[in-house]
Amino acid sequence: MKQADINWVPSICPFCGVGCGFLAGVDRGRLVALEYLTEHPVSEGALCPKGNAVLDTVHHADRLLHPLKRVGEGFERISWDQALHEIAEQILQIREAHGPNALAFLASAKCSNEENYLMQKWARVLGTNSVDHCARLCHASTVAGLAKTLGAGAMTNPVTDTVNADCIFVIGSNFAECHPVAARWVGDALEQGAFLMVADPRVTPTVWHADLHLQLRPGSDVALINGMMKVIVQAGLHNKKFIASRTSGFEQLRELLKTVELSEVEEITGVPADAIEEVARHYATAQASVIVWSMGITQHITGTDNVMSLANLALITGHLGRPGTGLMPLRGQSNVQGACDVGALSNVLPGYVPVTDFERRRQIAAKWDVTELPATPGLTVVEMMNAAASGGLHSLYVMGENPMVSDPNVQHVRQGLDNLDLLVVQDIFMTETAELADYVLPAALWAEKSGSYTSTERRVQWQPTLVAPPGEALPDWEIICEMGRRTGYADQFALASPGAILAEINTVSPAYAGITPERVQALGGLIWPCPDEDHPGTPILHEEKFGTEDGLGHITSASYRPPAETPDEQYPLILTTGRLVLHYNSGSMTRRTKALLSREPRLFVEISAADAAERGIEDGDLVRVATRRGHTDCVARVVPTVAAGVVFMPFHFSGTNILTSDALDPTAKIPEYKVAACQIHKSFQ
Repeated sequence: MKQADINWVPSICPFCGVGCGFLAGVDRGRLVALEYLTEHPVSEGALCPKGNAVLDTVHHADRLLHPLKRVGEGFERISWDQALHEIAEQILQIREAHGPNALAFLASAKCSNEENYLMQKWARVLGTNSVDHCARLCHASTVAGLAKTLGAGAMTNPVTDTVNADCIFVIGSNFAECHPVAARWVGDALEQGAFLMVADPRVTPTVWHADLHLQLRPGSDVALINGMMKVIVQAGLHNKKFIASRTSGFEQLRELLKTVELSEVEEITGVPADAIEEVARHYATAQASVIVWSMGITQHITGTDNVMSLANLALITGHLGRPGTGLMPLRGQSNVQGACDVGALSNVLPGYVPVTDFERRRQIAAKWDVTELPATPGLTVVEMMNAAASGGLHSLYVMGENPMVSDPNVQHVRQGLDNLDLLVVQDIFMTETAELADYVLPAALWAEKSGSYTSTERRVQWQPTLVAPPGEALPDWEIICEMGRRTGYADQFALASPGAILAEINTVSPAYAGITPERVQALGGLIWPCPDEDHPGTPILHEEKFGTEDGLGHITSASYRPPAETPDEQYPLILTTGRLVLHYNSGSMTRRTKALLSREPRLFVEISAADAAERGIEDGDLVRVATRRGHTDCVARVVPTVAAGVVFMPFHFSGTNILTSDALDPTAKIPEYKVAACQIHKSFQ
């Protein structure tokens, strides 16, 4: 029963990309309760453990309250005017001394579309394309791979449409744990008779529901998918009509598949050839098949190839552009899709305009009232850290990101951050990265500001302001506007509200042209593309043509390439990483939530009984995990869910990314978090 004195306001969960809704209860300026919002079109009243604990961080005692300046080994409180003045002055001095590319900016998938748009705009009017965000670390290869094959780097069908699928192929995603509310729609499909196939190195909660589990070796995805396509084409199960009328590149793929032997695929992947044939036939012959993936596919040096191969699989079978079909990359943060859409990437402007496109770049420059914009792609997240360590980058401005936990090869990240002339961190808590900053700026969190957020299914929703920020904390958009004005761009940042910022986004991003605060404040928002204010949105993409210039789906062949690291005598095991249901991203919020932390309090490594016995390790032992980049201590969990030779660690705690590889996909520049050669032994410290 809702209490009469509480004001109940529809809100959006700030955690993963599913975009669940709930009712936030506000009483005398504080968030005091939540209720389930059964009318929400995706979550229908459901929330995962993180969503149920979402209020715990809002009024947390650790919140940043005032601007801080480094003095020696600590910080002193300063005024906003002093902080903004000194930061602006130093940014301009660095640009003058070293050029605009000595500056870099990290936007945030935790922040609104409007705030990410402002951050990339500020970077570019200052003269650099070195602006990026965590999509580079999670789904950059999805954006690159789908843009190349289908012309749109986004989920093709809504999450809810999964219920219409007859066959669901999940690869590199443990959605039952990582996207539990999305998993409910898969459950509904299974109740109607759908066939679920899961390819994953681990036996996860998602696998528990599967009709068929392919326990492949980490990093062997292209080999598996090519093996599936070999079976499909050889058996004549490909959709010849769809291929002829709606695709290009099939003959090149056919030639590649002639070189693929299932016996070799079995050797590479560890998956029996008959299982590969079975999953291929199920996928090809179903009336409506959908592919679901997450970072198990994307976080590889072959991440773009992995995504293109999945697109090829859908294209040759015609499982696109219809209900129950399509490609569903599940995003991990609340606005990672939107941050990409509005240009918070180093190689594209808003609307995915390449920075190298002279005419379209000129048009955006004119709308921003600047003479020109930089024409060459900037540094990506990992490249920023490399440049900082080598002395090529002098200033980094970080909004809501925590690279000291989330980036690979953290010891190298620390070297880069320590080497900067200026590090500014704008956040809600004193994160591991903020502890290294020259200036720390207190930001408002999701409930303390308004703006639009775009979920994994391209659904744009509106988050209203529920309560006031604590202390002197300000919304990120207000801070960036003031920084823009103080660095010489008063006219470009004379924006008085998130609504005004969204109105500017409408003019530079065609897919968002019809998206207004009024329209998306309606429950459930709108799914882009929405080209005008009379348009209802577009739940299913590619119904008649693809988003490429010629309107065809471009089948783009890829051969198997091994990971950057493979096991050897010194490092005989494969380390892979992933999420837990109780934690989120770098853990800066969930590790401050007692209900969640009490159930999952510390870093652990999952190891098979065979590998544990060989090393004299028992369940609960303190162990040391080491790679070529460093080592970390954690608790061993001896489990039957990982194969011999493979170990698993969650990435929400400090320690995991000391170990991970910063080898990059050459196209998407995403690091290979999912495969690192490692060793484990008992720790006696």
